Amino acid sequence: MSHYFINDKNLAENRKEISFRFLARSFTFISDDGVFSKDELDGGTRILLETILENTLQTKVLDMGCGYGPVGVLLKTFQPHIEVTMLDVNERAVNLSKLNVQRHNMDHRVLCSDVYSAVENEMFDEIITNPPIRAGKVVIYKIFREAYMHLNEGGRLWVVIRKNHGAKSAINEIQSIFGNCEVLHKEKGFYVLMAQK
Repeated sequence: MSHYFINDKNLAENRKEISFRFLARSFTFISDDGVFSKDELDGGTRILLETILENTLQTKVLDMGCGYGPVGVLLKTFQPHIEVTMLDVNERAVNLSKLNVQRHNMDHRVLCSDVYSAVENEMFDEIITNPPIRAGKVVIYKIFREAYMHLNEGGRLWVVIRKNHGAKSAINEIQSIFGNCEVLHKEKGFYVLMAQK
């Protein structure tokens, strides 16, 4: 069984175009088997993006666990001032993200990375993640913990997580790391969380 949060080089390629509307605009992406939400824009990601875009982002943005690239591409479409770095442990996701960034005439940096390993000494203003729930709490909490270390003062961590996938314990974990964690929005069982350094 192949999972989107691992690097499975043996999975056959099965690329296809997927299209969806977001904030009254149409988008087309290349997707494939072996990546998260391969057939559509995931509901949690959509809710996360809609909530984030009610705010003005600071310049340096990190898309943690970028998948085939919708977060980085959509955020830059609506807030063109940002500089985006996209990370994923899954090489197939990284390659798809690179393609989708090019298709949308953007210049994001897209890197294969085990959590923050590819940006070890870098700092960001915003870190955004729809964490890989199936990878388990150890991985997810590492994303939260190390986000604090990679955020500039005043920087923000944005997270979407389902109530029944451990939203309450995620809030407690983020609160223990940042000293704050705000529930910005609840919709269809998803919680959008924001913590500021």
